[in-house]
Amino acid sequence: MPPAISHPRDLRWISLYILCTGMLMIVLDTTVVVVAMPSIQRDLGFTPATLAWVLNAYLIAFGGLLLLSGRLGDLIGSKRVFTIGLALFTAASLFCGLAWNAPALIAGRFVQGIGGAMASSVILAMIVTAFTETRERARAMSIFNFVAAAGGSIGVLLGGFVTQVLGWHWVFLINVPIGIATLIAAQRVVQAPPGIGLRRGLDVFGAIAITVALMLGVYAVVQIPDLGFVATPILVSAALAVLAAAAFFWRQATAAEPLVPLRLFRTRNIAASNAMDALMVAGLFGFFLLEALYLRRDLNYDALATGIAFLPIDVTIGALSLGAVERIVEWYGARAVLLAGCSFSVASMAWFALAPPGGAYVISIFLPMLLLGIGLGIAFPPLMLFAMSGTTNEDAGVASGVINTTSQVGGAFGLAILATIAAAFGIRAAFAASTVFLLAALAIALLLRSERESRQPEQPDYGSSTAANVPSE
Repeated sequence: MPPAISHPRDLRWISLYILCTGMLMIVLDTTVVVVAMPSIQRDLGFTPATLAWVLNAYLIAFGGLLLLSGRLGDLIGSKRVFTIGLALFTAASLFCGLAWNAPALIAGRFVQGIGGAMASSVILAMIVTAFTETRERARAMSIFNFVAAAGGSIGVLLGGFVTQVLGWHWVFLINVPIGIATLIAAQRVVQAPPGIGLRRGLDVFGAIAITVALMLGVYAVVQIPDLGFVATPILVSAALAVLAAAAFFWRQATAAEPLVPLRLFRTRNIAASNAMDALMVAGLFGFFLLEALYLRRDLNYDALATGIAFLPIDVTIGALSLGAVERIVEWYGARAVLLAGCSFSVASMAWFALAPPGGAYVISIFLPMLLLGIGLGIAFPPLMLFAMSGTTNEDAGVASGVINTTSQVGGAFGLAILATIAAAFGIRAAFAASTVFLLAALAIALLLRSERESRQPEQPDYGSSTAANVPSE
């Protein structure tokens, strides 16, 4: 056994790095696969229509189970849910890497989505409960932000390198040793509240209703680019999703121990930050995938060059995560920093929309990506602070699940809408639509309240001294 760590503060930071390693594996999994999809299609005999299910199977399982997983973390312990999910994700990655045909890979991706949902749904909750001081929490959130925001573009780089040098199988197999090492480290080091116990009730009806609603909703959305908005499978799935969602919200309003306490959304900061997160991810997730495909197909970049093209985003977010963001938040306040980050992101996306096709790399790709890296690097840490503000230890897991769910649902909707626009009107029109998503997020950011304003009676009393701090101005 390794020697015990004598300082709890050291233990918290080591735990943070372990949790972020697990999160990075999961975040990478979407974009790292996109770059490898042409090779996967060739080797496993996917048709153009079925190839999308390499991505869709993961998104449906992931988006559908985040809320349930977050609540399970509150009940049985977030560490337990994290380790079970990580083990499942790692095992499914091995299965995907060894997949012998298209159905096997799709099945493996679905199981990967389940494991990814379980592991990622509780990470933010564990970070918030571990770091209570404003500056430390800002620093922890900036590190988490690097993983969450830069992971998509890092995935393009890693996917290009691995696919070109080792082959597409290793896009999945590389997760296995990393997952095993992270799992062992998490078991030994990570500490988290044990959970409030299943005696508080899981709300089985609510869990089934929201899982069905999210899975059917994501299924309908991801099929829009292939089938169109008015196809019968789309309309039926969407209608059933709406009915299931209505049943879920009725249940949450009447259940003694709901899956998602609706009181969370009576707080303006939590409601507004979740709406912002959905809109920002809607614009950015589709952008990462469409830009990667544009570089490969239209500009004839190979897999590695495509990944390198995204480096300005990774380097910028990484540099900001080394300590700059928490100081900026401390100096200027979370709301001001978030508004600045959103403004930079809007400007960068508008730049992509207006850049001439096939333009010079520095003007059309490098500079707007650098600006986008700055925007994401300073926007997401305060956004996550607002999303978790006012939560108690009992609700931290479900609040974490909610913000992760809004990200995934927003990403699925955004990808479907942007892909449809790109197919009908061209990629520049899709980037213009992405700009609109980010502009809407910027408008909602104006509704956020500073710590001073949040002390008004609108802020609900959760009845616990463990409530998370509201971001200060």
